[in-house]
Amino acid sequence: MHHRGRHRRTFVGYITSSGDIRVTQYDHDSGTSVTSTLDTGFQIDDHNTPSILIRHTGHVVVFWSGHQGPSMYYRRSVALEDVSQGWERTKEIPTNTEGGTGYTYPNPVELSAENNKLYLFWRGGNYNPTWSTTTGGDQWTDASTLVSVPGQRPYMKVASNDVDTIHFAFTEAHPRNLNTSIYHMYYRAGSLYRSDGSRIGPLSAAVTPAQATKVYDADSGGGKSWVHDIAINGQGRPVITFARFPTDTDHRYHYAQWNGTAWEDRQLTAAGGTIAEKPGEINYSGGITLDHTNPSVVLLSRRIGSVNEIERWTTTGDATTWEREAITANSTVTQVRPITPRGLGSGERLGILWMAGRYPSYTEYQTHIRATS
Repeated sequence: MHHRGRHRRTFVGYITSSGDIRVTQYDHDSGTSVTSTLDTGFQIDDHNTPSILIRHTGHVVVFWSGHQGPSMYYRRSVALEDVSQGWERTKEIPTNTEGGTGYTYPNPVELSAENNKLYLFWRGGNYNPTWSTTTGGDQWTDASTLVSVPGQRPYMKVASNDVDTIHFAFTEAHPRNLNTSIYHMYYRAGSLYRSDGSRIGPLSAAVTPAQATKVYDADSGGGKSWVHDIAINGQGRPVITFARFPTDTDHRYHYAQWNGTAWEDRQLTAAGGTIAEKPGEINYSGGITLDHTNPSVVLLSRRIGSVNEIERWTTTGDATTWEREAITANSTVTQVRPITPRGLGSGERLGILWMAGRYPSYTEYQTHIRATS
């Protein structure tokens, strides 16, 4: 996350190979950085990477859990816009949906139009996207299911304008289990809506994928898919990136944008196969994400030669033509999972972050975090 208040600072959350939950803070004016550890010896699993929110007060709040962990933890910084002065005590989210799959994937959002209400989304005890809210005081509403697919585990990405709207892009399951498609809906003022603005129902009532808008239809013969990112463009419309799998060894990156009437879905490039060295995760692509300050910019990792390299792709807006720029080249180790910190453009210092190194599996990652200078 990038925040501009009293300071211009970027906050990067990650889990080390020894299971430490950390946040590194970089000050863009002084050029200095400081790293703070929130938890040590946690479950070694890259599903446990923490999520960061800068609240309207300026406090840095960090959420993390184990992979199907028994608890969802969070801590607030003592100082404003600063992790160097320590943290308040660790607290736990006191609510979850029923079921035995615990907590995974925290996604916090704050909406200023709703009196700075904090929404937290995660994968809950029933394996489905779950949510709860608080307006402060660490009092959380009972957890509720957002997307209901009994017996499956939908995967969801979240983006917000931080004022009054939250967009969701999701599948109905893991692509290993079903022929997965991509769906979209958004939240505003207590209700959920399809892409065209037609109301689905209240946020309090869980929806099925069929009630949302289908962005990509796997049943049309193009192969299963997995969502990678969602952002909001300058017109307030959603943009989604995802991977499509004609076969498990042939990953294709797609860019889909809502034009106000329909979804325009275009294939960008072949990506290669899985980045995991060990068998099991055949659909782990190198990654394709969006610059959230300008979703006409895409960051992706694709196979070039024997390793994955990072590229930045830019379109004029129609997504039919693209300019391509290499961020890494001639690498001796693989370069994967590029992102741009929320609130920071990809052309700025630390504007692109990614993982470099070997990736045997999600519990045996031998990587470090690199950034553009």
